Amino acid sequence: MSDPAQILFLLGATHRTAPIELREKLALAGTKLDGLQHALQSFAGLREFAVLNTCNRVEIYGVATAPDTVERIQASLCEVNQMEPALFETIRLHLLGHPAVQHLLEVTAGVDSQMIGETEILGQVKDAYAAAQARGTTGPVLNRVFQKSFQAAKNVRTNTAIGEGQISVASVAVDLALKIFGDLRACHVLALGAGEMGEKTARAFKSRGAGRMTVVSRRLEHANELAGAFCAEAVPFERVPDALSGSDIVVCSTAAPEPVVTLPMTATAMRRRAARPLFLIDLAMPRNIAPEAARLPNVFLYNLDDLAKIAEENLALREAEIHRARKILAEKAAALWQQVESRIGANHHAAE
Repeated sequence: MSDPAQILFLLGATHRTAPIELREKLALAGTKLDGLQHALQSFAGLREFAVLNTCNRVEIYGVATAPDTVERIQASLCEVNQMEPALFETIRLHLLGHPAVQHLLEVTAGVDSQMIGETEILGQVKDAYAAAQARGTTGPVLNRVFQKSFQAAKNVRTNTAIGEGQISVASVAVDLALKIFGDLRACHVLALGAGEMGEKTARAFKSRGAGRMTVVSRRLEHANELAGAFCAEAVPFERVPDALSGSDIVVCSTAAPEPVVTLPMTATAMRRRAARPLFLIDLAMPRNIAPEAARLPNVFLYNLDDLAKIAEENLALREAEIHRARKILAEKAAALWQQVESRIGANHHAAE
C-alpha cells in the first residue's frame, strides 16, 4: 500500500495581513508556543511542522496527509490565543505547495519584511528551524525547504544590493529622536529589556551621541551585561516608574505579555518632567507600552508598524534591487518546488 499524498502548507498571519492590534493577539509569548507545538505533535495527519514566531509574523509550515489537518491546526492556534476563528479568517495567510515554498524563501531573504532587506529575520528562521529539529518535528521535506531557503538568502545578499542603505528600526527611531530633541547629547536613554532588538536600537542612539543610558531587565544580570557594553547604569525592574520619569527616550523590547509602561505610570512621569518631551519606542510584540499613553501632551509613542511606515518612504531607492531579489528567489523557488513535488507526490493549489 503506497503512502498517502502529502500536502506542503503554510498557515499563519503577518504584518501584511494583520494590523499590530491583531498580531499581538496571535503572538506566541510565554508558554503559548510550547502549548501549541505540543498539541500539534499529537495530530496523526501532520507529518512535519515548524513554527516561525516573530514580531511581524506567526507562521506554521507543515507537511500533512489528512485533508482536514490545516483546519485543525487553525482551530488549535485560535484556541491557544483565545481568538475567534471568524476573526482569524479575516487575517489568515494560507498557502499550499509552490507558493508556500516561495513565501519562505522571500521571508528568509528579508524581502517580505516590514523593513525590506533587514538581516535579523534570517537568524529568526534559522532558530525556528533548529527548534523544530530539536523537537523532532521536521523531516525530509521541511529539512530540504528550510536549508535551501538559507542558501537562497545568501545568494540574494551576494548578488543584489538589497541590504545596502537599508532603513532599520534603529535608524528610523534615531532620526525621529533627532527631530524631537535636535541634539541627543543631553538625552537620557532608557533601554527597557535587554534583548537583541533593544540592544541594537540602544547602540544606534549611543553612536549618534546620546548621553546617559539606563538598562532595565527582569533579570538584573542581563541588565548588568548590556549596561557594561554601553558604560550605562543597570537598575532592577521594580524601578521602572522612577527610571521612566528621568528618561527622555525609552526603548521597550521585553517579552512581557502585557504593557509594562502603563498610562498612569506615563502620566505620573510626565508630571515630574515639567514640559520636557518623552519619546517612547515600543519594539515588543505584544506591545510593552499602553497605546493610550500617546494621548498625553509631549509624549511621542511609536510602535513597529509606525516605524515601518516611515521606512517605506525611502523604499523607492531600492526598488530595482528588490525586483532583482524577487526574480532570483522565484527561480530558486520553482526549482526547489520541482524537487519537493516529486518527493511528496501531491497536487497543490494556492489559497488565501
